[in-house]
Amino acid sequence: MTFTNKPNELQQSLDQESLLHRMIKQIRRSLDLQDILTTTVSQVRLFLGADRVKIYRFDTDGSGEVIAESIHEQRLPSLLGQRFPSDDIPQEAREMFLLAQQRSIVDVANGKIGLSPLHSKETGKRLQTNIYYRQVDPCHIQYLKAMGVQSSLVVPILDCDPQEQSAKPKLWGLLVSHQSEPRNILKRELKVLQQVADQVAIAIAQSNLLTAARAKQEREATINRVTTLLHKLPTIQLQGALEEVITAFNGVGGRLYIEESLELYTWGDQPTLPYELDNSIIEQHPMWQNWMAECKEGNIWAISDLYKEPRLRVLALAFRSTQIRGLMVIPLHYREKFIGVLSIFRSEFETEILWAGRCEQNRRQLLPQLSFEVWREQKKGQAPEWKPEDISLAQALYDHFSMAIQQQQMYKQVQALNTDLELRVQEQTYELEKSLLFTKLLKQVTEHIRRTLDLQTTLQSIVREVRPLLNSDRVLIFQMKSKSVIVEEINGNWQSVLGVNAPPECFPDEYTRLYYQGRVRAINNVSATSLSECHREFLQSLQVQANLIVPINIGMELWGLIIAHECEAPRDWQDAEIDLLQQLGDQAAIAIQQAQLYEQTCDAETEARNQAAQLEHTLHELQETQTRLIHTEKMSGLGQLVAGVAHEINNPVNFIYGNLCHASDYTEQLLEILRLYQLHYPHPHSEISAAIEAIDFEFLVEDLPKIMTSMQVGTERIRSIVLSLRNFSRLDESDNKRVDIHEGIDNTLLILQHRLKANSEFPGIEVIKDYGNIPRVECYAGQMNQVFMNILSNAIDALVMGNGNWEMGTGDKENNPGPMPNIHISTKISTDNSRLLIRFSDNGAGMTEEVKKRIFDPFYTTKPVGKGTGLGLAISYQIIVEKHGGIMECISEPGKGTEFWIEIPVKPPAKINSQPNVEQGEQPHV
Repeated sequence: MTFTNKPNELQQSLDQESLLHRMIKQIRRSLDLQDILTTTVSQVRLFLGADRVKIYRFDTDGSGEVIAESIHEQRLPSLLGQRFPSDDIPQEAREMFLLAQQRSIVDVANGKIGLSPLHSKETGKRLQTNIYYRQVDPCHIQYLKAMGVQSSLVVPILDCDPQEQSAKPKLWGLLVSHQSEPRNILKRELKVLQQVADQVAIAIAQSNLLTAARAKQEREATINRVTTLLHKLPTIQLQGALEEVITAFNGVGGRLYIEESLELYTWGDQPTLPYELDNSIIEQHPMWQNWMAECKEGNIWAISDLYKEPRLRVLALAFRSTQIRGLMVIPLHYREKFIGVLSIFRSEFETEILWAGRCEQNRRQLLPQLSFEVWREQKKGQAPEWKPEDISLAQALYDHFSMAIQQQQMYKQVQALNTDLELRVQEQTYELEKSLLFTKLLKQVTEHIRRTLDLQTTLQSIVREVRPLLNSDRVLIFQMKSKSVIVEEINGNWQSVLGVNAPPECFPDEYTRLYYQGRVRAINNVSATSLSECHREFLQSLQVQANLIVPINIGMELWGLIIAHECEAPRDWQDAEIDLLQQLGDQAAIAIQQAQLYEQTCDAETEARNQAAQLEHTLHELQETQTRLIHTEKMSGLGQLVAGVAHEINNPVNFIYGNLCHASDYTEQLLEILRLYQLHYPHPHSEISAAIEAIDFEFLVEDLPKIMTSMQVGTERIRSIVLSLRNFSRLDESDNKRVDIHEGIDNTLLILQHRLKANSEFPGIEVIKDYGNIPRVECYAGQMNQVFMNILSNAIDALVMGNGNWEMGTGDKENNPGPMPNIHISTKISTDNSRLLIRFSDNGAGMTEEVKKRIFDPFYTTKPVGKGTGLGLAISYQIIVEKHGGIMECISEPGKGTEFWIEIPVKPPAKINSQPNVEQGEQPHV
């Protein structure tokens, strides 16, 4: 097909206008794109007189399909509905069609192709009839010959979104004219075909807009229908909404699972979990729940092929028995809380594609296609594709389902609350009416009871008012102190029980404890109730068939019991009657207490006068005690004084100790020089000889090194004592820190060493150490040393006070052998390495149980006046228990010595109480 001019230009112009008129009219008359395309190929074929005109549409994968076709007298075979591989039209050609809107005119006989771009590459302006020719690819020639085509005309059809002006056009398809014989084409015809292609592009844009509008309208209609079903109160139609959604998505089935109520709504094809997967509901399977836990609010999972989804590799077994392959999962949330999941299923499908000839994939680029015989390609098990509009619809439905489910749950809760509220209102109304009646009666009884303050009159008023109120045969008050009935009120000829005592064996002390705790006992039938035989016989002896017992508690004491007897027959005591008698018991307790207080008030004045003199004497003693406490407070600074003195002594002692070694060396050197002088000058001057004899030189040389050695030993002793004083006071270590407990004990023993030594009147005290392998303990070192000082001082006092029994190795003055005074100290760590145990024991006289109970009480002492403040062990107990969270106990018996048991944690608890006001003092060892 070549490009030429015909002489009859007027007729061509009329045909051109007629064709365009018919095209525009068809586009305006019909909105169906297929009708427009069918009309287009028919009119273009008539206009060109071509053998075949077709519209070729590109698919997303690059392949194409003939979707409209018009053939003249079957001169060429039909290609309608057939697809062509993407390689049949190379990518370069598609890009030329798209970028330059290239038209091509192929003349098979001459092997030429005419290319006609719409715009100039240099200027970018639109060209009118610019066509240039070149040789066509031989492969293309063979391809057209195989189709029976001798000339062809190809015009691109572009698609541009009219709603987006900046959007680039896309190559939608091609308008193709085929001739079985060579044919020339006019420039006007080429121009007309371009205009027709432009009109087709307009029709495509309109069709796309129409399709989008219809899809949007249908989506909004679906949302409206689903919304109506979801928000229809009082019954929300979740099942109907689920079916509507599945239909809207063209699904074959679906599920709606609600997490809180475990409800499951289903429709259509459903998966079935195999027996070995435990759960019968797929949404309750752990793998599904883990998957849902990963989902954030608003996430939608559109899965085309569930067998390729890693999260469903196990659960996919449930879909094997179905045709389901596509899956959309919409996790539902309300305020970030997972409330359920909506699932839609799509079935797999089969496809059949009609290819224009069969060509091997690996040879398609090497040889042109020579046969266009129809080849059917069938594919089974195809996965459905979820389109963007499906995701958009799912996102719109997400909020409606979430809100509807939440509303349904709230509606059910409200309904349940309303039902429960109605029942409670009815019950409370009845109770209020009954309570109002009893309140009036109770007020009357209370007024009668409180008219007098005489105890006996008050008690008699109680039973007299209560009996008719309960309509019982007998009401009495049993007093716990006298163990007997003190007042009663009887209706009828029943025997009196006034003064009757209850058998002690029938009413053990356990009954008293229970009644004190508020126990109310209602016995409806004495014969049928589980009672002890003694108890039943006692009640039957009083002609009692049923009874009601309420305690009268005054303060911390069970004063008595108010008891109602039914003697005629068994009686079913009502809750209101029990409550009424219980309230009367409380009022009786108040009335009795007031009467007792009145009696006590009468005696209080006399007792107050007697106590005045006692208080005056006590005040004098308190003043003396205050004076002693002030003195004790002054003594509490002794520890600071000791630390200060130790510090001041330490400096000069260190100076002396540091220089003694040098002085000793210098002395040795001087003596060596004197020896050398004696050796080399054996005959000194007479004056020197006289001086040597006067100072007794030989004795001085012999005694001077001994003096230096004694001075060094003394300074070392002073340094060790000063160090012990500083370690004991621990004023520079007041914070809680890890220390060596053994070091603290040893420093304390060093300070007390002078009290442990023997003298003419005392054999001395042996200290036995049994130290375990313990770690460093986190504690307040100075306060722990004070505890050790107090305990060891008390032990020494106890052993010294028993000096009369120690006779230098004998137990008593009759020379019976006995042990020497000793103090045993042991330490060990607990099995779990969390607590430290320290034990101090002596073999002194021990103490009695009464004394042992009070040793930790402040100001308690058994020492003579002036010998102790009674604060040492009290302070020690406070340091161990409150400051360190430990335990301090004393084990002692008369004649068996005393042992103090201290247990503290290796690491103190997180919260430490505030530091107590600790002062240095001594506590007696009693």
